[in-house]
Amino acid sequence: MNDVWKLVQDLKPVLLMVLVQIAYSSVNILYKLAINDGMSIRVVTAYRLIFAVVFTFSLALIFERKSRPKLTWRVLFMSFFSGLFGASLFHNLFLEALDLVSATFATAVYNLVPAVTFILALSCGLEKLNMRTPAGKAKVLGTIIGIGGSMLLTFFKGTEINVTTFRIDLLHQNDQVVTLHTDSGHKFLGVMCGFGSCFCFALWLIIQSKMSKEYPSHHSSTALMSLMAAIQATAFALYVEKDWSQWKLRSSIRILTVAYTGIVASGLVVIAIAWCVRMRGPMFVSVFNPLMLVLVAVADSLMLDENLYVGSVIGAVLIVCGLYMVLWGKSKEMKKVNQSVSSEITQELEATEVVVLSTTINNDNSDCTNSTNANCKSNIVAKVS
Repeated sequence: MNDVWKLVQDLKPVLLMVLVQIAYSSVNILYKLAINDGMSIRVVTAYRLIFAVVFTFSLALIFERKSRPKLTWRVLFMSFFSGLFGASLFHNLFLEALDLVSATFATAVYNLVPAVTFILALSCGLEKLNMRTPAGKAKVLGTIIGIGGSMLLTFFKGTEINVTTFRIDLLHQNDQVVTLHTDSGHKFLGVMCGFGSCFCFALWLIIQSKMSKEYPSHHSSTALMSLMAAIQATAFALYVEKDWSQWKLRSSIRILTVAYTGIVASGLVVIAIAWCVRMRGPMFVSVFNPLMLVLVAVADSLMLDENLYVGSVIGAVLIVCGLYMVLWGKSKEMKKVNQSVSSEITQELEATEVVVLSTTINNDNSDCTNSTNANCKSNIVAKVS
């Protein structure tokens, strides 16, 4: 029974991350439907984070009312930037990429997060470029392959893959006019927004890993992050969006989108990610990103009337290959660091035992000088035996 319980505990982060990717995939479908319904990107982001604040603060009051640590200015400072890079700015850029290009592209670029995280850590001195080891070569080569795959995904189409036999077109069921951004200017802007969202999420992972150590209350830290992000996103939406009718949730798809994305995606999912980052680290979270890419690519082609091309598939495969090369290199380095730390601890323990033993022998020898020679000899014989 203990072995089964241990197995369940070990699989809990894995199962949580699978559910996270399924939730995120369904969010992309709802986003596309809401944008097709005419809803503003800035407004849907603000509503999502407002719903997230209400939900996460409720959870924090219920579960961490008496156990959360002291709130400091440093934690508030990290919460502000965590909300900026992990929610408000990230969601606005991601949704622009989703609207101007496609859901598949936005999700594929999202898989560059580990490579971008490696580049940022390298620039900040948190990572070292060691090309003499297989791990260092894998991280650099994986980064190059991932970036090359994203370029292929962006600029090369190739032959269209026909999936019309199984297609269910959700975009044209409500007699809405779909605005297609086919010119190169809109597409280039969407590409830049996609890479910008990837950069933001990589920064958030670094900030979140530090915040989880300093403020290890998942519900409270998520609530603080959501509060900061909601203030930022609402202020930005009020400044940019002058049409007050955009704030009216007049259709069921709009209500479902803001409620689901706020409660599930920005509430439960962020809590799950924060817990997994604390338990297994930020690199573990990134391993599951390709699952969302597969789910979104299938849903994008079958339900959102998007064309699937050979170039998109090849580019996505290269991004996934680069992702796992970076993660493999990082895991090898982590194992090496853990082994070196354990060996240092073992050497320190052995040194401590030697010092204690030598001190004991010196004390016994000093006792021998104060006793008879016979007693000294008997003590020495006893020690040798």
